[in-house]
Amino acid sequence: MKKGILLVNLGSPDSPEPKDVKSYLGEFLMDERVIDVPFWARTLLVKGIILNTRPKASAAAYKKIWWKEGSPLIVISERLQSKIQNQVESPIALAMRYGSMTIKKGLQELVDQGVSEVLIFPLYPQFAMATTETILVLAEEIIKSDFPELKMASVPAFYNKSDYIEVLSNSIAKHLVGKDYDHLLFSYHGVPERHIRKRDVTKSHCKIDGSCCVSNSKAHEFCYRHQCFEVTRLVAEKLSLKEGSFSTSFQSRLGFDPWLLPYTDRTIERLGKSGIKNMAIVTPAFVSDCLETLEEIAMEGQEIFHEMGGQNFTTIPCLNDDKEWVDLLSKWINEWNTK
Repeated sequence: MKKGILLVNLGSPDSPEPKDVKSYLGEFLMDERVIDVPFWARTLLVKGIILNTRPKASAAAYKKIWWKEGSPLIVISERLQSKIQNQVESPIALAMRYGSMTIKKGLQELVDQGVSEVLIFPLYPQFAMATTETILVLAEEIIKSDFPELKMASVPAFYNKSDYIEVLSNSIAKHLVGKDYDHLLFSYHGVPERHIRKRDVTKSHCKIDGSCCVSNSKAHEFCYRHQCFEVTRLVAEKLSLKEGSFSTSFQSRLGFDPWLLPYTDRTIERLGKSGIKNMAIVTPAFVSDCLETLEEIAMEGQEIFHEMGGQNFTTIPCLNDDKEWVDLLSKWINEWNTK
């Protein structure tokens, strides 16, 4: 039985032009695990409102961060794939959940190389409906309909694996060398609070209060909020960060429903107003830099901080194709290969 690996990341429009951005946003926002409302309501919201107003602004944002080689997320993911392939014998393909680099194309690439067992590897440390779950559900559907002989395995959330925490901590420390900072903000992608409650396997634990994420529960296996706070706690412990010198927040929100708090933009604003002059920010919900980290955090976040009186704003890159990260992924994949 020949094994193969499919790395799966978020995705990107084919270009930063409004028509391509509109097509990409349409696919992304119509995913029932991203906007989890009835189909008619999602269609009305996305096709009737968002796609008539947002593509132009989003295209302008993409143009700010677009590289000569193409989408930063795609370019970084391809570099990661290439470097891992140098350390792994089994074939590795790359796919995106949204956009033209589809999961089906990635699976076909592996099948064409004789692969009969595939490891689906969502490139997200934490579990969430809108990331890991939507990737695995779609991959399973495609395999069932188009590749019925293909055996599938998947990588669970790795947010609390000690070797991941070590690599992430080392990366943060490396990028803070020589940098003055008074506060380190861990900013994670935001999700609606209802996503947390929907994936509470106990149906009662996730109250999203001050205690549920720090009290033991089997709900934590699928609780994005707990997993984000746990990454912050473990990294802070690893780096011996002093209490009060770091905090956690959540970026990006859509609509008027309650999303995870505190919001990153409001937190940056509060830190600036409170007299913090030097801050650093890291985005551990992503392993690859993308629109959200490069534009929303590095550009918009810095602007907010300076407007509030802050001086130095240090953005720590995602793990991207860092050597330690490449080595760790290769190690995990080789361990699966030998099972």
